[in-house]
Amino acid sequence: MQARTVVVRAEEVDASISPRVSSLRPSKTMAITDQATALRQAGVPVIGLAAGEPDFDTPAAIAEAGMNAIRDGSTRYTPNAGTMELRKAICKKLQDENGLAYTPDQVLVSNGAKQCITQAVLAVCSPGDEVLIPAPYWVSYPEMARLAGASPVILPTSISDNYLLKPESLASVINENSRLLILCSPSNPTGSVYPKEQLEEIADIVRKHPRLLVLSDEIYEHIIYQPAKHTSFASLPGMWERTLTVNGFSKAFAMTGWRLGYLAAPKHFVSACGKIQSQFTSGASSISQKAGLAALNLGYAGGEAVSTMVKAFQERRDYLVRSFRELPGVKVSEPQGAFYLFIDFSSYYGSEVEGFGTIKDSESLCLFLLEKAQVALVPGDAFGDDKGARISYAAALSTLQTAMEKIKEAMALLRPPVAAK
Repeated sequence: MQARTVVVRAEEVDASISPRVSSLRPSKTMAITDQATALRQAGVPVIGLAAGEPDFDTPAAIAEAGMNAIRDGSTRYTPNAGTMELRKAICKKLQDENGLAYTPDQVLVSNGAKQCITQAVLAVCSPGDEVLIPAPYWVSYPEMARLAGASPVILPTSISDNYLLKPESLASVINENSRLLILCSPSNPTGSVYPKEQLEEIADIVRKHPRLLVLSDEIYEHIIYQPAKHTSFASLPGMWERTLTVNGFSKAFAMTGWRLGYLAAPKHFVSACGKIQSQFTSGASSISQKAGLAALNLGYAGGEAVSTMVKAFQERRDYLVRSFRELPGVKVSEPQGAFYLFIDFSSYYGSEVEGFGTIKDSESLCLFLLEKAQVALVPGDAFGDDKGARISYAAALSTLQTAMEKIKEAMALLRPPVAAK
């Protein structure tokens, strides 16, 4: 018998997408990076300062551990939560460097810190809950809240306060629906670092609200510039029980492609996140976990390999801060960590540019710089603050110098800026 071919007309197919997924916004960081890549492939010499990854190679000892894992046959599934040897090493790191006491069953290793954060939000938030997010924020935080059916509540900060959340601003928005406060220090996108005293004031407020948890994103912990010091939120009195600490290997150890991060928290939270992971991806790569173990064995705070990278980042930061302060009307908050500058260009909004049009906002400013200076930045509205743009200085100093010359030439095409408000 000959099989019949059934033709289904396109109009008969329900192509609808879940409303929860439809509510998500695509990452502008990736969109700008993709746009810059397309221009480069077309022969335009675009300088990309949008992506948030170190320009250094993974330290040799880490890479060798990964290659040895392949040679030695460590290429099979690991336990969902991660290998015991890596979780024990993470516990030791958290105790030695952060003053935090965890056992291996209170640690979950995932395919990057991003997965850790997503699973944490999904595990503790329900429809109707509110997730409190200081702005400027990492682009994915609000979308993770929406994916969980929760509502992101954005708490604006000011460049005059170095983009740090004021405790009184937090206190003014907390209500019975407030479920999760997300803190990122050192910050993406501003590079701001919370002093311990300010975190203690925030902890005093959090302590008054039994339902409020804190997700502390500490992925940039080791990329910090003296005299700033990193404080883990869970180390503050009474905060261990309600804090979900996220960290990983991508930034400090230049391991973005290895996809390895971890969550440390009270066991019931970790178990809940582990359930999600077991049905989504299962455990992280066995090869990456061997490499992560080698990273933790480099020494306190990553040893010389990390300190060498941090020294280079600081030199680049100093150059860019100095250079942008030479531009009239531009506001700069000097980063204390990470490898980003969040520059306030808002005094230039309203400028008319012949052959381009009006600079109306951060997106049009970044499109202008991409077109005229051939430099790719990320518009501030992606981070919840339309006054500025994020610049990643995870690029060679010579590349940053060339980019800065091009930016200055392009900004000279704009009318004299008005006084920044």
